[in-house]
Amino acid sequence: MATFRRRKAKGGIPFPKSLRGPKAYSAQSDEPGQGVVRRRSRGIYLLPNAFTTAALFCGFYAIVMAMNLKFDYASIAIFVAMVLDSLDGRVARMTNTQSEFGAQYDSLSDMVSFGAAPALVVYEWSLRGMGKLGWLAAFVYCVGGALRLARFNTNIAVVDKRYFQGLPSPAAAALVAGFVWLMDDLRFAGTDLSWTAWAITLYAGITMVTNVPFYSFKDLNFRKPVPFIAALLVVVLLVVISSDPSKVLFGLFVLYGLSGYAIYIWRRVKGKPVSIVQTEDEHGDDSR
Repeated sequence: MATFRRRKAKGGIPFPKSLRGPKAYSAQSDEPGQGVVRRRSRGIYLLPNAFTTAALFCGFYAIVMAMNLKFDYASIAIFVAMVLDSLDGRVARMTNTQSEFGAQYDSLSDMVSFGAAPALVVYEWSLRGMGKLGWLAAFVYCVGGALRLARFNTNIAVVDKRYFQGLPSPAAAALVAGFVWLMDDLRFAGTDLSWTAWAITLYAGITMVTNVPFYSFKDLNFRKPVPFIAALLVVVLLVVISSDPSKVLFGLFVLYGLSGYAIYIWRRVKGKPVSIVQTEDEHGDDSR
C-alpha cells in the first residue's frame, strides 16, 4: 500500500476513487475547473398530487360507504372522484408541474376510484346474491379497468388524441355507479335488478378493453373565445343536471357509453380505418 501511494505521489497510477473514503461521496467534482455537482431533486409537486390524493380518497370513501350500505354516498363519491381526476392533469399543465411520479400516481388512484370501487359498490348493492356469477362480473369489471389503464399508459404516444381506445375508466365507473345511484334514488332494491346490474357491469368492463373509439374531447380548445350561446348552453346544462343529478348524469353516460359503437359503425360504413392507433403522420390522408 505504501508503494502504491508513492506511485500516486510521483504521478504514476492514480489512486482509485472507490478507495478515497468520504471524499468520493462529497458534492465537489473531481475534474479540474468543475464546481459543485448539484444533486437531482427527489421532491414531488404538491398541487396536482393533492387533487390526485383527493380523488383516491373519494374512491376509498366509496368502498367504505358501500360496506355500510350507503350506496347513494358511495356513488356520489365516485362522481366527485371523476371531477377531481379531470382537474389534476390540467392543474399540472397550467402550473408546469408535470412529472412521471404524478402520472404513475394518477394511474394508481384511477385503479382504486374507477376500477375497484365501482366493482365493489355494485357487488355489495346487487351482485352479492348471485353467488359466483355476481363476483365474477365484478372481477371482469375490475380487471378490465386495470387492463384499460395499463394499455392507456403504454399506447399514449401512438393513439389518435381525438379518441380513447375503448371506454375510458371514469366513464365506465359513471355508468356502473350512476345506475346504482339512480336505482337507489328510485327506491329499487338491488336484488330486484341483479341481472340488469350484471349486464351493465359486464358491458362496462368488456367495453373498456375493446378497440372501439370513444371521442375524447381533447381537440376542444377552451382558451379560444366562443359565441355567447355556448356559455348559455353550459348554464342550461348545469341547471338540468342540478334538477335531478342521478337521472341526468346516468342518461348522459349511457349515451356516451353507446356513442363509441356508433362511431365504430359509422367509420366502417364510410370505409375509414377502424383502428385509432396512428401508424402514419397525423395530418396525412390515412391518419383517420
